[in-house]
Amino acid sequence: MLTDLVFGILFLIQLGVGILGNLFLLGPYTFTLLIGQSLRPIECIFAHLALANSEVLLSKGIPLTIVCFGIKNFLDDVGCKFICYLYNVARSVSLSITCILSAFQVITISNFRWAEVKTKVPNYIAPSCFLCWCFYLLIHLGLVGTMHNAEHMINNSKIWNLGYCSILTPASLNAAVFATVYSIPDIVCVGFMIWASAYLVFLLHRHHQQMKYIHSSHLSPKTFPETKATHAILLLVSTYVFFYSINSSLSLYIFKTDKPLHSLMATSNFLAALFPTISPFVLIFSDSKVLKYWYVLWPRRCFCILCKNVPKPYPF
Repeated sequence: MLTDLVFGILFLIQLGVGILGNLFLLGPYTFTLLIGQSLRPIECIFAHLALANSEVLLSKGIPLTIVCFGIKNFLDDVGCKFICYLYNVARSVSLSITCILSAFQVITISNFRWAEVKTKVPNYIAPSCFLCWCFYLLIHLGLVGTMHNAEHMINNSKIWNLGYCSILTPASLNAAVFATVYSIPDIVCVGFMIWASAYLVFLLHRHHQQMKYIHSSHLSPKTFPETKATHAILLLVSTYVFFYSINSSLSLYIFKTDKPLHSLMATSNFLAALFPTISPFVLIFSDSKVLKYWYVLWPRRCFCILCKNVPKPYPF
């Protein structure tokens, strides 16, 4: 089918670009750890985010690409549960790490009343990231336990065809309660990111108003590293909230529909993996340390354009 072929090519491009971008971002941080140096707090967040996004792309992109090229329902019960488990854990961790990134930036650029907190926060960044992984690895085990293969059909259940396998969901009422309970952490994270983004916009506006009376007209507040870092994080969070909202709405509609359109399901899956594809490039071009690292390894011509007008590394 032509539609399957088109989406298969799109998934393949998305997978390749996304994995390359996340590996490109992880490279300097991995090298830093290998030579015995510690990562800055912001680098630790970026590393965990890139790792979670890579897992999302691999667990979602590879099976869907195979399906679009004609091989369907190729996973057994164990494989289906494993892939769904990996995807759900990685997706939740990506959301929570993005939330931590928003919180860290709010504390970083806030005024002197946060001075005592600022000195302590860097010590808790790495443990918080690892705690996110542990929390979602455990909580999604319960989700795996509720999944059944479509061959074991039970009353008041509904088949959820993922393409690479089919699973059963519980009765509609139980499914609604179950989905609500498991969505609470996601809803809290998204709500906090929206609030943090609004607060960051307020801080940037106030900073701009203060600085225009201090600096001459040719020195814009946008030249400060903190401001540029905040712009990048605002772009990252806005992108996540946008794609998360659309994908969640489509997923809910597909779940409620008895026979959803195949193209609609493919679009929903494509949107679900779009943030992990875009985010590494937003982070790469907002931190010159990554570009400078690859600049040393690769020929000068490849990076002379990329390194022009790149902001200084994050000062935190």
